Amino acid sequence: MRTIVSGKNVEITEALGQRIEKKLSKLDRFLTEEEEVQVRLSQERGGRNTVEITIAFDGIILRAEETSSDMYGSIDKAVDIIVRQIRRHRTKLEKRLRAGAYEEEAPDFELADEAELVRTKRFTMKPMSVEDAIIQMDMLGHSFFLFLNAETGGACVVYKRLDGNYGLLEPENA
Repeated sequence: MRTIVSGKNVEITEALGQRIEKKLSKLDRFLTEEEEVQVRLSQERGGRNTVEITIAFDGIILRAEETSSDMYGSIDKAVDIIVRQIRRHRTKLEKRLRAGAYEEEAPDFELADEAELVRTKRFTMKPMSVEDAIIQMDMLGHSFFLFLNAETGGACVVYKRLDGNYGLLEPENA
């Protein structure tokens, strides 16, 4: 991975450069040497320090921006955001990222056997159209939404598919 660090109204000291390199080393297992990571540091009036990290490869752009009064804290948080984005988009990115990038995480899935129900959520379901359910799901930022279908009267689920489209699950009355 190639790293390009630039600054606006801030001097990039050796200590700052070392901190950036150390934190970005977390990304080494995900990215190949051809990928480019751009880090932009800026300092504004009032002690506001902004760190922007951008990674562009194979038509996908990952970007994180963090602003705080501490430059080092902003760097830490921005790198953590990028790592979370990579993990969240794992299925899309697995084909494009370095082979074996996720092999270390395999033991995490073994814990699923010991998983237990820790929360139950109850809510009232209002009859609505499929389009309204999709809008409600997007407004909530969820990947699925349970609702009463106004047309059929049955409980249905709309969900966001990996290809960006939507799906509908509805029961088949037997």
